[in-house]
Parts: sequence; C-alpha cells; structure tokens
Amino acid sequence: MTQSRLHLSSLESPHRGRLESLPPSAKLVFLTLAYEGTLTQGDLASETMLSPRTVRYALKQLEEEGLVTSDIYIPDARKNVYRIALDE
Repeated sequence: MTQSRLHLSSLESPHRGRLESLPPSAKLVFLTLAYEGTLTQGDLASETMLSPRTVRYALKQLEEEGLVTSDIYIPDARKNVYRIALDE
C-alpha cells in the first residue's frame, strides 16, 4: 500500500498553515501519511502508536481541513485507506 512519498521539507506553505492549528496527533498522522504513503486507520494506529480513537479524530480533522482524502480499501470494503490530498 504505498504511493509516491512526499518530501517533508517540500511541504508548501498552504499545508503548513492548515497544519499549525491542528493538535499534535493530527500532525503526527499527517506526517506518517506523508512518509509512509497510503495507509488504513489500523495501520496508522500501529505506526503512530496512537489509540484508534485518537487516529479516527485526527483523520476527521485532517479531512475537514482538506489535507487528507479517503477511499475504500479494496481487499476489505469495511475499511478506508487514507492519503495526503495533493493540491492540483
């Protein structure tokens, strides 16, 4: 489940501005997605060592800010996969 990785040093200022107001858990989830690529909520909980509830809340905030998008996880349609939303 990987996609091309985003270089953290190349984050554009719009991303930084939207990230600054978010809690540390949302920033950690965002940076984990930027480094690892596409992940499920369970994968994010494992990678970040945050509780599933905290990851779920962080993803909700990131999606509201337009920083993360989700799609159905094809192997298990009950799950979603999350990735960084790249501004086109």
